[in-house]
Amino acid sequence: MKIIKYAVVYGGTALLLVSCGITKKYKRPEDLKTNNLYRGVTVTDSTTLATTPWKELFTDNKLQDLIEKGLQNNYDLKIALARMESAGASLKQSKLAFLPTLTADADVTHSKPSTAQIRANGVNAASISSYNLYALTGTTSWELDVWGKLRSNKRAAVAAYLESDAYRRVVQTQLIADIATNYYQLTAYDEQIKIVESTIENRGKDVEIVKELKKAAILTGSDVANSEANLKAAILQLPDLKQSRREVENALSILLAVPPDSIARNTIDKQEFSLALKTGLPAQLLANRPDVQQAEFAFKNAFELTNVARTNFYPSLTISSTGGWATANTLQSFFSQRFYGNIIAGLTQPIFNQGQNRLKLKAAKATQQEAYYNFQQALLTAGQEVSNALYAHQMALEKEKTRALQIADLQKATDFTKELLKYTSATNYTDVLTAEQNLLSAKLNGVGDKLQRLQSVVDLYRALGGGWQ
Repeated sequence: MKIIKYAVVYGGTALLLVSCGITKKYKRPEDLKTNNLYRGVTVTDSTTLATTPWKELFTDNKLQDLIEKGLQNNYDLKIALARMESAGASLKQSKLAFLPTLTADADVTHSKPSTAQIRANGVNAASISSYNLYALTGTTSWELDVWGKLRSNKRAAVAAYLESDAYRRVVQTQLIADIATNYYQLTAYDEQIKIVESTIENRGKDVEIVKELKKAAILTGSDVANSEANLKAAILQLPDLKQSRREVENALSILLAVPPDSIARNTIDKQEFSLALKTGLPAQLLANRPDVQQAEFAFKNAFELTNVARTNFYPSLTISSTGGWATANTLQSFFSQRFYGNIIAGLTQPIFNQGQNRLKLKAAKATQQEAYYNFQQALLTAGQEVSNALYAHQMALEKEKTRALQIADLQKATDFTKELLKYTSATNYTDVLTAEQNLLSAKLNGVGDKLQRLQSVVDLYRALGGGWQ
């Protein structure tokens, strides 16, 4: 028995030493493209907006309430949590694979041999007609992880679990960004509707003024018709704006996992950010951006499964044992001196299986290469989104400054043209209509400029990986 014990110990040690060269240790790829990800932006400061808690970035109390509600109720987030639970169960299963299996089997067999069978065995047929066999058997089996197959499977399961956790954080950051974006869109529609309603009121007064000027023979009936058409043009903008606002409210309700309803909100003029827009170093996306982490964990999972595929070419060492008790015709003293058992240690070496192991390894390597490319692509996409958000914010600031000057100029032009109508016949009423239309368009676009600036900050926050820390 000692010889068998030492043989197993020394043989197992030798096999473990050999197995060191079969599976490989995971290392993050060294050729990841992390430089110059933020186009035209050189960064040396590691401070990043991504580490800012979302409550410090979004200070509007009503927006905070909506985000809290979304994080509690959103179904996409609940689905992501369910995926985590499934991955967690798979991880526990991979850990239990290191333990031996144990099964128990209890049998009762009633047999009645034929006369020919009894005579063939040289037994008097009159002495036996039938008998019962009682048996209780236990079987255990344990596969030694000689080549690292079980360890690689476990590491693959760990990577899959972390990938599911990263996916949950992807959903969370996207959810926060979507709620904020829709909230700002609602405040923008509110402001635009307010502008149009004010314009309708002013143009209604203009119609009355034009009618008075017609009575004074300063303007014509055509001018009256044009002024009324100009009023209706403003009125016709309201339905589209209100419909769009209603659709955004409904979309936001879905994010909150509630039936479509109105959304409590503040005005757009109260929406500002006090924090500096720090991007940090591009390499920090590896630690802050959940979808980049998700892609790396997927690559690591594929890497470990490739290790598993390599071990299929080598023999598996299994130790199994069977033991139990058995009696015939009686259960009396069942556990007394009727125990039987055996133990078997064996190697199973694949020799010919239609090339399946070779094809499995080839497929695993291809899957690993695909995961590597996805990892690289996720990092480049993250850099692109940061770059786009930064530039969108810069352009929005420029447009807001110029738009404010444009609106001031158009307001003066509209006021001057209206005054000229009262004192000179050389002024064409078409000039008034054009000035009013341009002014309304500029005011609506001004709201759009601010909305672009707000949304660019939300996009930058999400692109940097903010919202889950």
